[in-house]
Amino acid sequence: MLAGRRPPGLRNNCKFMHDFLVSTVAFIVLIGVMVVVHEFGHFAVAKLCGVRVEAFSFGFGPRLFGVKYGETDYKVCLLPLGGFVKMTGESPGEERPANGSSGGQNEVSSRSNDGLPNNPADDPGSFTAHPRWQRMLIGVAGPAANFILALVLMVFYFGWINEVPAVQVKTTTVDWVTPGSAAAKAGIETGDIIHRFDGEEKPSWLDVYAHFKLNANQNVAVTVERGDQTLHMTLHVPAAAKTDDFDLSDAGLLPQYLPGPIRVQEVQPGTPAQQAGLRAGDAIESVDGHQFHSVASLLAYMQAGQGKPLSLVVLRNGASVQMVARPAKLDTDWKLGFAAVPVPYRKDPLSFGSAVSKSSSFCTENSFLIIEVLKRVFEHKVSVSQFAGPVGIARLAGDAAEMKGWYPKFYLASVISLNLGILNLFPFPILDGGLILLLLIESVLRHDINTLVKERIYQAAFVVLVAFFAFMIFNDVSKLPIFMRGKP
Repeated sequence: MLAGRRPPGLRNNCKFMHDFLVSTVAFIVLIGVMVVVHEFGHFAVAKLCGVRVEAFSFGFGPRLFGVKYGETDYKVCLLPLGGFVKMTGESPGEERPANGSSGGQNEVSSRSNDGLPNNPADDPGSFTAHPRWQRMLIGVAGPAANFILALVLMVFYFGWINEVPAVQVKTTTVDWVTPGSAAAKAGIETGDIIHRFDGEEKPSWLDVYAHFKLNANQNVAVTVERGDQTLHMTLHVPAAAKTDDFDLSDAGLLPQYLPGPIRVQEVQPGTPAQQAGLRAGDAIESVDGHQFHSVASLLAYMQAGQGKPLSLVVLRNGASVQMVARPAKLDTDWKLGFAAVPVPYRKDPLSFGSAVSKSSSFCTENSFLIIEVLKRVFEHKVSVSQFAGPVGIARLAGDAAEMKGWYPKFYLASVISLNLGILNLFPFPILDGGLILLLLIESVLRHDINTLVKERIYQAAFVVLVAFFAFMIFNDVSKLPIFMRGKP
């Protein structure tokens, strides 16, 4: 066995493969659950209305295995990317082949070899044979199932888990502002409390981040409290806010989440931290006179200083100790080489009523946020390239899977479920909203739209949807780290 450090290229390849596998598995599980729940909504209401469901599938492509119970084939298919429900007569122009024939004009009989009518309109179990209001209910049921899933997930999280920092800062306080950054140019300073951001009163840091994403390369109004003063300023949101890996630190804002100093858990041997005399158990009270409450803030300070020596004051066994540390380039960034004590979390489950209330607010706020994003896209204030497609969602799923705690996992699953529900309600053919729109038009006209016209509408919509899907994949791939090297 050979000992020693692995070459950087090999380490990068291993990390890429690890991230790829985690993201792929997380994506399949996440999207599989979201889509199956969506399709189950259609399935359940279709059954209640008496529509024949021929297949309920998990996945697409060739059938691997399953069981046929009653009229429905419950099956698992080769490609585990979601699923579908097949209802008799749901597709325009659908016709049952007679006795295994090709369905030619001279071969079609009134009934197929299973004894059911060839024409779905004559079949009481067919989708098209049911009243339009029932078909609308079936269309709405899929998105409704996604909304219910998001609510149930967050009720479970808030009611049975609800991880909160053992000690936390409840105000939106700025821990550090990077010199020369967008935040610094706006006039924001360390210690400021953000009172209003882009119209949001008393925002959390999560709210601030969401409004950054909504306003890439635009100006937003900010109100901060500084001591006894209330100051109004304008911040220009960097264009980088539209990227998937944007962080508030990219705008120069380092949030304060916890009170108290940074506590050292471990010091790596041979690093600047060890050379300066830093030890496990120390608490860093100040760095060059600045009080930092997180490693992220300290790292941002060191990057701005580009390796200049730091004057540290640490608390050790109740006594203050002064030392000088000289940061070194470790993994491309200026660092000292110590691990901080992890943020302590505790579970604080809410009562059922409070969990339902908080979950309802969560779902409402995120639903309106999605609608606001779409509105800004149509107003050309937000680029469609900011949307995440399959690859982008896979990356987010992989990141959430590897994050500590349960909140990132429940948050992402709930938001994606809400997205899926809202987007499916858009009045675009092929989507549930398109089906509902056509049914409403038919209700006003008091007769069905010509089958050939429907077929052409669905064919055109399919082409547009495939083109958009291809664009989203290209957009996702172009934002992968391997293609972003060298870009600002």
